[in-house]
Amino acid sequence: MSLPTPLLLLSALGASALLAASPAMAAAPAEDAPVPIALRDFFKSPERTAFKLSSNGRWLSWLAPAAAQAGQPQRMNIFIQALDGLTPKGEPRQLTREQARDIAGYFWKGDGTLLYAKDFGGDENFHVVAVEVGSGKITDLTPFEKVRASLVDDLPGDPEHILVQHNQRDAKVFDVLRIHLPSGKSTLVAQNPGNILSWVTDHQGQVRVGVAGDGVNATVLYRAKEADALAPIITTDFRTSVSPLFFDADNRQLLALSNRGRDKLALVRIDPATPDKEELLFADGEADLDGAQYSRHQKRLLWASYTRAKTQQHFFDASTRAVFERLRAQLPERELRLVAHTEDEQRLVVAAFSDRDSGTHYLYDTKSNQLQKLGDTRPWLPQARMATMQPISYKARDGLTIHGYLTLPSDGKGSQNRACVVNPHGGPWARDNWGFNPQVQFLASRGYCVLQMNFRGSTGYGRSFWEASFNQWGLAMQDDVTDGTRWLIQQGYADPKRVGIYGASYGGYATLMGITKEPELYAAAVDYVGVSNLLTFMNSIPPYWKPMLDKLQAMVGHPERDKERLTANSPALNADKIKTPLFVAQGAKDPRVVKSESDQMVEALRRRGVTVQYMVKDNEGHGFRNEENRFEFYEAMEKFFAQHLKP
Repeated sequence: MSLPTPLLLLSALGASALLAASPAMAAAPAEDAPVPIALRDFFKSPERTAFKLSSNGRWLSWLAPAAAQAGQPQRMNIFIQALDGLTPKGEPRQLTREQARDIAGYFWKGDGTLLYAKDFGGDENFHVVAVEVGSGKITDLTPFEKVRASLVDDLPGDPEHILVQHNQRDAKVFDVLRIHLPSGKSTLVAQNPGNILSWVTDHQGQVRVGVAGDGVNATVLYRAKEADALAPIITTDFRTSVSPLFFDADNRQLLALSNRGRDKLALVRIDPATPDKEELLFADGEADLDGAQYSRHQKRLLWASYTRAKTQQHFFDASTRAVFERLRAQLPERELRLVAHTEDEQRLVVAAFSDRDSGTHYLYDTKSNQLQKLGDTRPWLPQARMATMQPISYKARDGLTIHGYLTLPSDGKGSQNRACVVNPHGGPWARDNWGFNPQVQFLASRGYCVLQMNFRGSTGYGRSFWEASFNQWGLAMQDDVTDGTRWLIQQGYADPKRVGIYGASYGGYATLMGITKEPELYAAAVDYVGVSNLLTFMNSIPPYWKPMLDKLQAMVGHPERDKERLTANSPALNADKIKTPLFVAQGAKDPRVVKSESDQMVEALRRRGVTVQYMVKDNEGHGFRNEENRFEFYEAMEKFFAQHLKP
């Protein structure tokens, strides 16, 4: 079953006590409270993760932490081990020795080569790097400065080539190139005319579709064969989405996620000869579809997935449904993900997880129904001491229903009158999901309840819910966060004097706006790589975001036409309203929310004599990836919240 290529996105010490004595009973010591779980246990790199299989199943691979030399920080590197059926044999072998940063993602090319994404210093200019299994030879296939590259197609039918896209020719757009692995030579396959945002290949690896955008309208371009010129077949404004996923088995018709004429994204089939007609394959009445899965081996559609409170699948294929049912019988009460497979799809790598379990990987044989455990992601975290994540909902002030998740500490001290942390997500056009979240579990372990809300604009809830966020940064979007905080207090979960707010990226912006608009509501705030000035943010986006600038301005605001509104909703320009204790963290090489966003926020407050705790990491980008930096950030956050929220 072909799976999508990985892309690319946070205590009180127990003390012995004596039971009250009565004349008839001698005092007896109570059981000691459990020792708090060490902070670093939540945030250190997983023991083993990202398991994959080579095409014929000869090799098993995974990412694991390893230091290049004794005393140096550990980085996530690729390891491999031979397989005999479902059983690993021999000793694992470390295949890469990256020292500066973790390997973000990797994939197999056949049985003799692995390719991985390498980021330099957090600037997100990823290179595609090859490592040979036999010799260990490493080759940077895209060795260009200030260029961002990624895989387009691994070309399983061509053992010597892959398709990548990169922006060497023009920093604003991505061309498609065929790379010859033995020599590293690249050949241009599709030159971007300047407006194509994504490419789609057919099952023969031919570049047949491009999705173009002028910032306001999106156009699906199609050609019958790669030698032809691309021609437009569908044009919509940016509010309407038609996103081609892959070709049908005959390489003639397209399967796509579309919301043309409907509120929710549905899976449809489109014939390029009659592109305005859509054959509906599946739609869920409550949620957008997240994606669909096609089997190259079986040459058929397998399932579509969507998320309500939890992720669900709709199966098109009875044999695939049977595989899931057999797996669920052996791994009950956990969510399952098929994360890798052999080319013949007989052996699968399955990840099983829950809100209290960070995950276990298994090797599964579909014919024998045998399951072999490969390893736990974080075996040092006791599931019995993790907290439960509950789906919740509340009404925003204008009547819109907002969904989210509430995590209450499992310390036996009740659910009422807690110190709490409100944690709006980044994006903002993304969403929080049910499942194991290290930072949420860490905060719960320290006695905080944690509220995550999918405010308006969060993905998965349909077009109208998404459109309700347009031009509402700092306004209705922020009201949804505030209303969630007040709901937390009204329900009795939160002590109104001990509520903090913490978020990253857009969540960092929501944190800053929270303490700007509601200076009495929050007792402490942590802004992690957050936007502070909507005017400067618009002028500092990466060059490859430029084709989407008009769309971004339509959704957030135009720096000239909407200057008054953007100014009023920029925390750095309204710092005189802030009095909440604030901790800011920033990566110096962040290409999305540049360092000046945090600098100006901190400087604006310090000019007023307000003390702001400020952490900058010179070797990080949009979020701290290196383990030692994660430790330092969360250690500082723990002390900051403990001081101001007194859990």
